[in-house]
Amino acid sequence: MALSKEQKRKRIKRRIRKNIYGTAQRPRLSVFRSNKQIYAQLINDDEGVTLASASSKNEKSAQNIAKLEQAKLIGKAIADAAQKAGIENCVFDRNGYIYHGRVKALAEGAREAGLKF
Repeated sequence: MALSKEQKRKRIKRRIRKNIYGTAQRPRLSVFRSNKQIYAQLINDDEGVTLASASSKNEKSAQNIAKLEQAKLIGKAIADAAQKAGIENCVFDRNGYIYHGRVKALAEGAREAGLKF
């Protein structure tokens, strides 16, 4: 029986999460991409808490623009939120998605705004 697209992504996600782990000093930058929106959060896996988050749904400037530009803007927003929380470094969790398109744009936006990973 063939796996669905979602089942394949979840399998890849489990494989990635075996190796990636976020701490308070170096949290995990997790990306979720839906058809319309993109979300990013910095997670401390030791305590299971979200330290900072950003989404295209909550950003007023991310409305009515192309999704690729939206992702780059959210990358910059998560980097700003990280700096306010005192975070400079993180590990990138692509969450089973291919590092291409909106996921790559979000990562590049975060790097441009000063987040290191």
